[in-house]
Amino acid sequence: MGEWKEYRLGDILSIKSGFSYKGKFIGTGNSLLLGMGCVSFKEKFLMSGARPYSGPYDERYKVHSGDIVLATRQQSDNLPILAMPAMVPDSLKDKDIVIGTNLYKVEITDTTFSNVYIYWLLKTKRYVNYIAGVKTGTTVSMVTKKNVEDFTFFAPTDHKEREEIASIISSLDNKIAVNNKICENLEAQAQALFKHWFIDFAPFKEGKFVESELGMIPEGWRVGSPYEYVDFIYGAPYKSNLFNDKKEGLPLIRIRDLKDCSPQFYTPEILPKTEYVKAGDVLAGMDAEFAPYLWKGQKGLLNQRVCKIKPKNTSIGRLFCMLLVKPQLLFVQAVKTGTTVSHIGKSDIDRFKVVLPPFEEVVKFSKIGEEILEAIVTLSAENLRLSTLRDTLLPKLMSGQIKV
Repeated sequence: MGEWKEYRLGDILSIKSGFSYKGKFIGTGNSLLLGMGCVSFKEKFLMSGARPYSGPYDERYKVHSGDIVLATRQQSDNLPILAMPAMVPDSLKDKDIVIGTNLYKVEITDTTFSNVYIYWLLKTKRYVNYIAGVKTGTTVSMVTKKNVEDFTFFAPTDHKEREEIASIISSLDNKIAVNNKICENLEAQAQALFKHWFIDFAPFKEGKFVESELGMIPEGWRVGSPYEYVDFIYGAPYKSNLFNDKKEGLPLIRIRDLKDCSPQFYTPEILPKTEYVKAGDVLAGMDAEFAPYLWKGQKGLLNQRVCKIKPKNTSIGRLFCMLLVKPQLLFVQAVKTGTTVSHIGKSDIDRFKVVLPPFEEVVKFSKIGEEILEAIVTLSAENLRLSTLRDTLLPKLMSGQIKV
């Protein structure tokens, strides 16, 4: 291993602020305005933080694919993004992109340091802890440009060694991204097949159709409750004073954990009505957003206000159950949007009406669906191992504790 020395961020890069945009220009135009929504503690970049923008802006606020931006503030510790990096993806290389006031742009002045190396440096625990020590504010936490630039770190003096470190970490992260894309495609295939069979009725077009309260359906099919094929199991109320981030007990799966399948808290508590969750289970939140999700994480505990959507018997697939109730959940969400706090309860689910195919058609679809689901579970398990390896190697490689 070559020589290492201490560097100050401000000596190899500079931090630039975004601009004060006008809200009336958001939503239209060919440019993209990046906001804090593009920054994630876990993801490299979130497209949900990029919005069309038609207003004027100065060229100095533009960013390009490969550039790093940082969140300038954080409204909740439950969303730990303060001064965290996002890297503009290659998919936006042909776009005009500009950053708003709630982002900083990283401009590297020492070109022997690559954007990729700096990105991973800003993901290290040492940097996260440093930011936690210099942030200001209570309700909203903030950092200044100088705060970021004053961070010091040790790195190899040989830029090739730095690039090898970044390459190792990036190769693991890229494999995780590829697996996630495959999983998304598999889920999309399952949804397309479900729609083909049970919404468009394409395989049954040659048969007779009859009128129903939900429109024309194949003869022999019925409108009824999803309870005929599906059970809804509700989570239990665990004591918040036992929640911990030290991995004591099992992961507690809350509504906010459903999207990224990465629980923040653990609990040692086991209740009489404890319901366990494993990879491949279908879960839905009962507050705010009612979309069903495939759980792709480790075994955990189902928290209150989260429900598991479960087949009534082993011949019925979990993907079938998910896709059967998904439109109903989204319909309730649309109806309840606009209330101060929107909830869904058992009484809402009791009123669900769905088109019920004959059992033999459910079984046919379920055989295909379970093969797709098992492929997703396998890839997700691999991602858990890869992310653990990445997160273990990152601080060790970045500190020189282990050699390239």
